[in-house]
Amino acid sequence: MRVTLEQLTSQPKQVVDLLEIISIEGQQYMARLSVGDQQLLLSDQKGVTRLFRSAWQLQEALSDLSIKESHVVHPSAYHEMIGMEPAAIEPLRICVQTQRTQGQKP
Repeated sequence: MRVTLEQLTSQPKQVVDLLEIISIEGQQYMARLSVGDQQLLLSDQKGVTRLFRSAWQLQEALSDLSIKESHVVHPSAYHEMIGMEPAAIEPLRICVQTQRTQGQKP
């Protein structure tokens, strides 16, 4: 399902369980958000996926949201790049932010 930044920020108590910052060939990034049992793709008003030039720019755009955890996700294109058959390779996933709860030590 697609969602705009305006729709997300219009719900003041909205909590994003997981923000996945998905790398597209290391040059652009898109946001997939898990809210409850929904997976949302950040899009513009026309329903086109919003792309960002860096993971930092994407995080800055979503800084007003309450986000529990953020991961940068780099899908592997290794097999395709060397001419092998596509294979089910898990993407590289890097946790870049986790929200602490009260009483949790750093």
